[in-house]
Amino acid sequence: MLTFSCLWFTSCTPKVTAAKTSASTGNQTAFWSALQSLCGKAYAGKVINAPANDTVFKNKTLVMHVRSCGEGLIRIPFVVGENRSRTWVFRKQENGLSLHHDHRHEDGSEDAVTQYGGSTTNAGSATVQVFPADEQTVRILPAAYGNVWWVELVPGEYFTYNLRRLGTDRLFSIRFDLKDTIPSPAAPWGWKD
Repeated sequence: MLTFSCLWFTSCTPKVTAAKTSASTGNQTAFWSALQSLCGKAYAGKVINAPANDTVFKNKTLVMHVRSCGEGLIRIPFVVGENRSRTWVFRKQENGLSLHHDHRHEDGSEDAVTQYGGSTTNAGSATVQVFPADEQTVRILPAAYGNVWWVELVPGEYFTYNLRRLGTDRLFSIRFDLKDTIPSPAAPWGWKD
């Protein structure tokens, strides 16, 4: 919110005060509701963009399973081939949304590189939310200081997970078709059915 502070015989100077706008609340609420509407469902994905030397995602079966939905927490395991180590963790926070990455070993223990991600810094839109790398991420992965993740969710159409590392040509985009559900995969590593 922009207000003005004026004194007699002085000019008015703008003063910015923190206030959550209705657009911010509305956009993030709509995005969150759309994400929750996918709960319990699994979808097939495909690589849209990846570095030329990528061997992790290309030519693999990709599945997202919106497995766990709570009031302020949504967990989406992301299965790559037979690898069930990855879970995207979305949280509602006081000032927006966050996306973090939970990586596990087959025995369920945390990987050395886990719990990295970021939080929204603006309202985004009802269909796109952007998550720049946070301080925790920079401590875990110093090279990821320029990481920006964004998710595009168009209900009934697609969900796209994206990563760009600013200052490099590193770009990942994986799109999941929301028109057709698929059978749910086995529990991710570290989860109990």
